Amino acid sequence: MTFPVWIDLGFIKLHPHAVFEAMAYFIGFRVYLHTRSKNKLPIQQGIWVIVGAILGAAIGSKVLYWLEDPQQLMKNWNSYTYLMEGKTIVGGLLGGLIGVEWMKKRVGITRSTGDDMALPIILGMAIGRIGCFLTGLDDHTYGTPTSMIMGIDFGDGIPRHPTQLYEILFLLLLGGLLLRWKRRIREGGIQVRTTSLTIPDGTVFQLFMTGYLSFRFAVDFIKPTPHPYLGLNNIQLACLAGLVYYLVLLNKWLGKSHRSPKEEYNSVNQK
Repeated sequence: MTFPVWIDLGFIKLHPHAVFEAMAYFIGFRVYLHTRSKNKLPIQQGIWVIVGAILGAAIGSKVLYWLEDPQQLMKNWNSYTYLMEGKTIVGGLLGGLIGVEWMKKRVGITRSTGDDMALPIILGMAIGRIGCFLTGLDDHTYGTPTSMIMGIDFGDGIPRHPTQLYEILFLLLLGGLLLRWKRRIREGGIQVRTTSLTIPDGTVFQLFMTGYLSFRFAVDFIKPTPHPYLGLNNIQLACLAGLVYYLVLLNKWLGKSHRSPKEEYNSVNQK
């Protein structure tokens, strides 16, 4: 295989990254429109949520990319090419989260909207990573050199971890688990031993973010990016911040779900 793997349509050759990124946005958006809970959020408000997500993701993906190498940022702070050439998925997710919450306040949406977006985002990310893999070295999403059997030569004669494929596999597994979770919720809740957990809106998205941020924190140890922050890189620091946020949210609803009615009554009376 020669990288990048161009998409040959006969009359034109298309770059794989552009093709699969466009497919990721298009298919992800169509899946969101088809699977969203239409009784929970009107389409007009749903569109505003998407706008907030897109704007936040665009800004977040750039800002986190700029922090990858502080020395390079200082050298190229006035270079338009350098500032515009890169982006990160983790920055896009966290920036998109901020953008959605900001937009919800602007248009008066009070309920959680993340559950409808989790699976479309997972599908879009998996499709986009196919383009990253087919692009090869130019995309800078490959892993460190390895002598293991899964190593792939992206064109420079050095077998490397195909971290793009690792991520696709993880996303498919995570998506399958979350889809099963959503179905069980619709069928009457989640049973844990003898207790039926009450699952609040937004939990599926919280589980998605917790799972993905945990994966990225781990896999970035085999990414050939600068790790100037006490042995960590910019992505890992962002993952840690996001994990703290989501683990606090998950702990809140888990704590409430495991309270007995008596404990709930005492808690209310103490306030």
